Amino acid sequence: MNKNLAAVAAVLLLAGVGAAAAEDVIIQPEQETVIKEYVKKQPLASVKVPGVELSLGTALPDTVELHEVPNVKYRYTVIDDRTVIVDPGTHKIIKIIQ
Repeated sequence: MNKNLAAVAAVLLLAGVGAAAAEDVIIQPEQETVIKEYVKKQPLASVKVPGVELSLGTALPDTVELHEVPNVKYRYTVIDDRTVIVDPGTHKIIKIIQ
């Protein structure tokens, strides 16, 4: 029975880690609208970031310049002609809007 208990505990532990890792950052539709409108008015030149795959959760290098959107806690940049929204604390991509 102790083996079963240990196996159940291990599964629960791993499930908790997976759930925490899969937790998504959700941008409210109103914030997304504000960001999209601001980006259209403040276009940036696209940059190349060698070795970085543009996907949700990818951390951008600290050398990538992030730009502020007024009254929004997230930042944005344009990489490979795609606008990405980034969490400034982690530099992780949380949304790709173009």
